[in-house]
Amino acid sequence: MQTKFIFVSGGVISGLGKGIVTASISVLLKSAGYKVAPIKADPYLNLDAGTMNPVIHGETFVTEDGMETDQDLGHYERFVDKNLTKLNYMTAGQVYLSVLERERRLEYNGVCVETIPHIPQEIIKRLKLLAEKSKADFVIMEVGGTVGEYQNAMFLEASREMLLKQPKDILNVHVAYLPLPPSLGELKSKPVQTSVQLMNMAGVKPDIIIGRAEKEMDETRKEKIATFCSIAKEDIYSDPDLPSIYQVPEYLESQGLTERIVEKLGLSRKKSDLSKWHIFNQKILAARKKVKIGIVGKYFRSGEFSLEDSYVCVIEAVKQACWWNGVAPDITWIDSLDVEKKGEQAVLSGYAGLIVPQGWGSRGIEGKIATAGFARKNKVPYLGLCFGMQHACIEFGRNVCKLNKANTEEVDPATPHPIIHIMPNQKEYLAKKKYGGTIRLGAWPCVLTKGTVIYDAYQKWTKLGINSLYSLPQVDERHRHRYEFNNKYKKLFEEKGMIFSGMSPDGLLVEAIELKDHPFFVGTQYHPELKARPLNPHPLFLEFIAACNNH
Repeated sequence: MQTKFIFVSGGVISGLGKGIVTASISVLLKSAGYKVAPIKADPYLNLDAGTMNPVIHGETFVTEDGMETDQDLGHYERFVDKNLTKLNYMTAGQVYLSVLERERRLEYNGVCVETIPHIPQEIIKRLKLLAEKSKADFVIMEVGGTVGEYQNAMFLEASREMLLKQPKDILNVHVAYLPLPPSLGELKSKPVQTSVQLMNMAGVKPDIIIGRAEKEMDETRKEKIATFCSIAKEDIYSDPDLPSIYQVPEYLESQGLTERIVEKLGLSRKKSDLSKWHIFNQKILAARKKVKIGIVGKYFRSGEFSLEDSYVCVIEAVKQACWWNGVAPDITWIDSLDVEKKGEQAVLSGYAGLIVPQGWGSRGIEGKIATAGFARKNKVPYLGLCFGMQHACIEFGRNVCKLNKANTEEVDPATPHPIIHIMPNQKEYLAKKKYGGTIRLGAWPCVLTKGTVIYDAYQKWTKLGINSLYSLPQVDERHRHRYEFNNKYKKLFEEKGMIFSGMSPDGLLVEAIELKDHPFFVGTQYHPELKARPLNPHPLFLEFIAACNNH
């Protein structure tokens, strides 16, 4: 069939949930037997998300082929249970750079290169390349930002131009916000009307409106939106706050969204199968016993607020593993600076398990190192991810191996014991200030040692049929780092009780560590959270939560 293109835009506020809607539409169409290819279009001029502050932008997601992307790619992968690639992500910076490079190569045959038509044409070219390479029946593009911003105007213009040429193949879905002011006690539809007017000004009319709100949208609100936005009431769908984002596909399906989409695009409806999603959502509803998990990070705070998006992949991986273990997640976000100021006993006591996730730089590092030490000495289940593994090694070096002032070169280049040092090929990049896109990225193989906690975790959950992504003893996991464990100290660490349970195939790079005589003390240089999915939860998180439940 001719590929169909769905554009998902949002209005009024950012963080509305366009990514979850895009992921949910992808799931619904996939469940109906169609091949889908979701794509995120971000309006910023960065070439990728790798150099952006996670407090401002949220967590960076890394694809199998090494592209540093917006966190929405993570939602897409989790929902459609499929590895995506760099083709599933574009930024305005990539688009403009491609146009300028083509101009330099005289590919425009000497014409005056302008914003319109050349920028929208490049966007359309990328969408069609994705459709071709993925052999997709549907390409679903989330337009980043909110309508009315000049930054994303060219993505909406691409939608308008495609609609002119392919009217039967284009569908515009608009996600709009209905606030519920406490003083009024009813959902207000004016923000929806405003954002739709802004879309109309861009030359685009929504085919479907999805109302995001705290509560379910009632018929009165739908009638108002239908009247003032010139849209049929049956094309308006409700998307209220739900206990879990994984319930959104079933909720939208219960309103007939899949049938309406395929009908509008002139296709015949296929039978949907959301049975696996239904089973998973039943696990969420059935979970009663809570397991208290502390995540010790440095990117949670923004003024007086705490931000979940800075570690969204880790948090979702924990939630998934809890539900598959039959327990409810009780997650606390702990600022590592609080551990430094108040002491680990005061801040870290009372948790069933502790996680130290990724991070960069010196701020808060001593709090993370102290967390690893607290977990080691008190037999609290510990999972260190990337920088979290490195912190565990530094703590072990200082307090077990008695290496005074042991540290990472990233924080203290003059440390007498660089337990963690820069990878050899990274020195040149840093010397030339080549920061963006140069670190060790994407999927790399790791060989696990039989009989270790990590090996047994992968083997156990794969045999149970809960995860089908791995074939032992080698696992392919995703990375994002410049620094590595210094093999100069490997023999000493082994003598003192540390187990190097995962290595690169050539035996040169430490990929995973663990400790003897501990319920669960594991660190990985790679990021298992990037491959954790609701229907395929990650074995390490599953085993970590099982240990926390026992603890």
